[in-house]
Amino acid sequence: MSLKQTIRKLYRSVKMYYYRNKYKLRDVHSTFYMGGKSSIASDLCAGAYVYIGPNCLIYPKVKIGDYSMLANDVSIIGGDHSYDHVGVPIIFSGRGELKETSIGKDVWIGAYSKIMAGVKIGDGSIIALGSVVTKNVEPFSIYGGIPAVKIKDRFTNLNDIIRHKEMLNRPIKESSFGYNNLVE
Repeated sequence: MSLKQTIRKLYRSVKMYYYRNKYKLRDVHSTFYMGGKSSIASDLCAGAYVYIGPNCLIYPKVKIGDYSMLANDVSIIGGDHSYDHVGVPIIFSGRGELKETSIGKDVWIGAYSKIMAGVKIGDGSIIALGSVVTKNVEPFSIYGGIPAVKIKDRFTNLNDIIRHKEMLNRPIKESSFGYNNLVE
């Protein structure tokens, strides 16, 4: 390993040690990485090689699967204010129970996207830049828009989906550079 690679790895390790302690992140994989400051609930559960870009806002009860990426300024929010109490202003109505948000493995969420709390995003899905996701997202599909709707499937045939699922379910092995060697 070159000196440059060693310094980069050391910098990333120190940075993530700082972020894990700052946000009290106890349930994230050792390969979890953040690109910069964000507002993240301490109960975040994140798998291997999850990346969260800068300026993200993540409410409690969020689980993110292995290999998923959240670009900058992604928010996982909402669904927590009671608004149907007649004669009581919303600010005094309290909050209902916050639902769990589940983001599958190998999901890519584009910059400035908003994900409604309680939504389930299937494995291998892509959420286009600036989308607002208010409903569950099918696995291996591409969604976009406000509100987000299905644009197309990520893969064109069933064999590709099967091969990709097999790859996602292989045991994770960390290399000396902090990256998984997926090619056998």
